[in-house]
Amino acid sequence: MTVTVRTVAVDEPFGLVASLAGENGLVWMRAGEGIVGWGEAVRLGPGSGPRRFARAAQMLEETFGSMEIHDDVSDFGTGPVAFGTFTFDPDSEGSCLIVPSVVLGRRGGTSWMTLVGPAEAPALVRPRGDGSDEIDRIRYAGSTISEVEWLDAVAAAAQAVRSTELEKVVLARDLLVWSKSAFDGRRLAARLAERFPECFTFSLDGMVGATPDLLARVRGELVESTALAGSAPRGSDDDEDERLGRELLSSTKDRAEHLPAVASVRVVLETLCSSLQVDPEPKLMRLANVQHLATELRGRLRSPVGALEVAARLHPTAAVCGAPTEKAQALIRTLERMDRGRYGGPVGWVGANGDGEWGISLRCGEFSGTRGRLFAGAGIVADSLPEAELEETRLKLRAMQSALSPRPSGW
Repeated sequence: MTVTVRTVAVDEPFGLVASLAGENGLVWMRAGEGIVGWGEAVRLGPGSGPRRFARAAQMLEETFGSMEIHDDVSDFGTGPVAFGTFTFDPDSEGSCLIVPSVVLGRRGGTSWMTLVGPAEAPALVRPRGDGSDEIDRIRYAGSTISEVEWLDAVAAAAQAVRSTELEKVVLARDLLVWSKSAFDGRRLAARLAERFPECFTFSLDGMVGATPDLLARVRGELVESTALAGSAPRGSDDDEDERLGRELLSSTKDRAEHLPAVASVRVVLETLCSSLQVDPEPKLMRLANVQHLATELRGRLRSPVGALEVAARLHPTAAVCGAPTEKAQALIRTLERMDRGRYGGPVGWVGANGDGEWGISLRCGEFSGTRGRLFAGAGIVADSLPEAELEETRLKLRAMQSALSPRPSGW
């Protein structure tokens, strides 16, 4: 059956997150621009296994192919789009794609609305702040493994890097939370977008976060990616901030963590691109509570490749897994002793023409009703100190912790 899709321009001002209907809408935005959606015109489950991305692409091709598309705007993100989130480990369940019934978008001064099938145009809502009204006090319920056990895991990983062919392995940990009332993904996304405008704020099927990592952006024949690895805290004043930034740029340990992340992206994009530009040196990406080493990669595709396929080929990068990939992933399964679920997996959107943006689901939490799990990870190399890596995860966890309270705390 053919489904009609209509995209029209919107002139009146509205808030992206404020206009969401329901608590669990879909969000992908950065610096006040992006797309939000609600309703499920189509929900796809590609299952588990190494072919989950290929199955997802085939499902989307069939879904979009059954649509009669009328796009009056023809911009990046217009027409029907599928929001998606994928598991880190191919053996894990939980990957999904959702084509919303209604999408609102804003980019570069252009705003639009997309309606799928019989969906009716919603009432638009003006921006109304970051939703910092009072909520139930959040309770913390420990982690899947204790901090002492995680320190031992880091020490074992560092020893493996020193004594085997491993260059790097990324270990993650979780923090369990609960509340008397259900977590509101819309409210959490609004707070994250307000507090971390440099990041990609996302909310999809219980996954909520603000990631600085752009895995793949495809717009026509152009492709972009940003490799992040190596972290330092922000300073209490400008002088300390500059000092910490300089130390990060010159850190042998952090360079050893960063270089494999860049290489893992570069080797994939070189196979896809007729030309590729890579920053010769990493630069600093400064966020509200942490700063990272960042390298941007920009290329021109040799032949048409959709954003989802590019993300699938890149995942998992050394920024979230390690290098070499198979050895690092095997060690993660041994040492982490938890299922990451969709933490560290691709999250983002793709349109009917293949254009889209995919990030890596970092600085995030997974929520269901009154329960949630927050995640953070650290790249382990030969010189890693377990106590320092634990402190790095505590620093990264503050991003989601800040969204669970009405006001920022401690960053």
